[in-house]
Amino acid sequence: MTGAQAPFARVPLADGTLVATRDMPDATMIPHMLAVSDVLGTGWYAADAAQVRKGGTVVVVGDGAVGLMGVLAASQMGAERIIAMSRHAPRQQLAREFGATDIVAERGDEGIARIMDMTNGVGAESVLECVGMAESMQQAMGVCRPGGSIGYVGVPHGVNLDGQQLFFKQQRMLGGPAPVRRFLPDLMQRVLDGKIRPGKVFDLVLPIAEVAEGYKAMDERRATKTLLRVD
Repeated sequence: MTGAQAPFARVPLADGTLVATRDMPDATMIPHMLAVSDVLGTGWYAADAAQVRKGGTVVVVGDGAVGLMGVLAASQMGAERIIAMSRHAPRQQLAREFGATDIVAERGDEGIARIMDMTNGVGAESVLECVGMAESMQQAMGVCRPGGSIGYVGVPHGVNLDGQQLFFKQQRMLGGPAPVRRFLPDLMQRVLDGKIRPGKVFDLVLPIAEVAEGYKAMDERRATKTLLRVD
C-alpha cells in the first residue's frame, strides 16, 4: 500500500528518498525517528522559512504536534525568546520542555495585543503559523514585526490574506508542503546523538487496527499525536 499508516509501504524512488542509519536504532528510538520523518520535519521547515536566527524572537501559532516541533526547532536554531501560543496545560508543559520561554493563552486580537505588549510594541521577527485557519493566519500576521518573516505550514482553510498589510509592513511569507527529505540527515543525527527527543510529542499509542480512534482522539484534543504500532 502507499502511505505510511499501513503494515507495508511502497516508497517511490527509495534509493533517493530514504535515509538509512548506519546501525539498527534501539527500539526506544522509534518514536523519535517517526517524529523526525513527519511533524519535526514540518515544524523545522516552518522555522527555516521564518528565518529563525540565533538570539532572535519567535512566536509559534498553534500548539499541535507541528507547532510543538516548531518550538523545538526554534530552540535548536538558537532563538533567545520563543513565545508559544497555547491554551492547553499539557501542551504548554511540553512546549516548555522543547524550549518555549513564554506561553500566551489568549487568541485573536487579545493574543496579538498580549504579544505586542511583551515585545514592546514591535512584534517578533520570526513567526511560525502551524494551523492553517483564518484566525491563526491573522494572529501570525498581527504579531509579525515590520520586515519580519512568517513561515506557514498549516494547510490553509478559508484563509484570505490582507495584501496591504503585507505590503506596508514588508512582511515576508514562505511555506507550503515541507521538504522533509532536505532536513532528514541532520535531524536524524540530532536524535541519534541524544540532542533532541521529539518523540515526546506522541501521547497516545494504539495498534494500527485502531487508527480511527487515534484520529478521533486527536480531533477531540484527547491526544496531541497518536503513535500506531504494527504488532
